[in-house]
Amino acid sequence: MSLVRRDFFLGAMTGFVSPILTAASRPRLAITGMELFEVKVSERGNWLFLRISTDKGIKGIGEASHGVIGVGRAPADADAPMRTLLPKFFDLVRGESPFDVEKYRARAWKMAREANRPGITAFSAIEQAMWDIAGKAFDAPVHDLLGGKLRDELEVYGNINRATNGDRSPEAFSRNAKLVVADGFRALKAAPFDSVRNLTNPKAEVWKDIENGIACVEAIRKAVGPNVKVMIDCHSHFDREISIEVARRLEPVNLFWYEEPVDPLQVDDTAAIKKGIKQPLSGGEVFFGMEAFAPLLKQQALAVIMPDVKHCGGILEAKNIAALARLEGGTAVSPHNPSGPVATAASVQVCANIPNFNILEHAWNEVPWSHDLVVPPEEFRSGKIKVPARPGLGIELNDKMIKEHSP
Repeated sequence: MSLVRRDFFLGAMTGFVSPILTAASRPRLAITGMELFEVKVSERGNWLFLRISTDKGIKGIGEASHGVIGVGRAPADADAPMRTLLPKFFDLVRGESPFDVEKYRARAWKMAREANRPGITAFSAIEQAMWDIAGKAFDAPVHDLLGGKLRDELEVYGNINRATNGDRSPEAFSRNAKLVVADGFRALKAAPFDSVRNLTNPKAEVWKDIENGIACVEAIRKAVGPNVKVMIDCHSHFDREISIEVARRLEPVNLFWYEEPVDPLQVDDTAAIKKGIKQPLSGGEVFFGMEAFAPLLKQQALAVIMPDVKHCGGILEAKNIAALARLEGGTAVSPHNPSGPVATAASVQVCANIPNFNILEHAWNEVPWSHDLVVPPEEFRSGKIKVPARPGLGIELNDKMIKEHSP
């Protein structure tokens, strides 16, 4: 079922499998079925994986986690829209070739956009699984199908926010910052402003919450020293004026980046904040497609964009977005990924391939067994993850572990 590697490389092109390949050399596959797997994780939401099968036994996996909007506690039925939408998107590929990624995108794009975040998440998960099947069919990692890898390993930052979910004090953030560095990570992120009250509240109350967040950031820096990269996600809790003032207060901390102090859909405010602060500004974690990123990139309103392979349109669209970012000012790309190990594996394939990659996110210690949900287990060494040479995404689901942690 696989091509000889030499013959594949002669026919490989950046977008997908080259038309140079003859019809006889292309495996004949048809998509036949889909399985869904839910893993109970935390109050922020569970992880939802899918596995698509073909008539020749090759299977591909994708991740459809976090298809509900919000940064707090996820509702008990958060995955209900996904369970409704995924079969609808799957119907668009049932009986089709897994190589026909562009055909699927053309059929499903409008439906995904109209269904908002649940729709774009469902759309993206199936696209990931199609790439996984294609790579396995050609006995090649997905990054080879994208044009080849530029790097053998990727720098990763540990997002300590979910591990600090129960206690939002400076002491708790400081403690987890020390632990993530002890795990070998040389970069970390937190969101210490999540408890900031709505700006319609009295100004004194809002600033009391902001002062606590600033104290948390200062505690993190004190805990890890000057040589660890520290990123802060503001989850759009501020307005333009407050964003610039908080950034000014945080200048001694020397942030690696300052993320989404306002909703990046507010392009003019975002651009003004970027001009008004010294820290690099980042954002774009839930944007779908190049068209959503285009206004920000056109104005060069962000120093770093953060497409999420679960929400941006999948693997191919993440590559397209990175290409647009290169065209519009050379903006860096750091994929958003507080996710399960399948989304991480898909993100690694893209990050290995794009020239303007910066750093990849990992949901550090959200659950201690997350690495073992896939085979081979997910592994980070000295804050880095290796780019696998195995076919497809380079992993399979560990059905036994998934069953143990299902709701």
